[in-house]
Amino acid sequence: MEQPDAPRPSWYKKYAKFPVRVYNRCALCGRPRAFYRKFGICRVCFRKMAHLGEIPGVRKASW
Repeated sequence: MEQPDAPRPSWYKKYAKFPVRVYNRCALCGRPRAFYRKFGICRVCFRKMAHLGEIPGVRKASW
């Protein structure tokens, strides 16, 4: 999990339009939308990693 006060990666300036506004991006693919703060990745990467069993404690819901 990423800390909110953590410094931004070096590639962040390439995507930032304005220096003040901070946008969350996926740590794996850089996707700006559908970002899960708890995991630091987008929904697409989250789904892929969950199916492969790479995220501990996450499994497909069944009810």
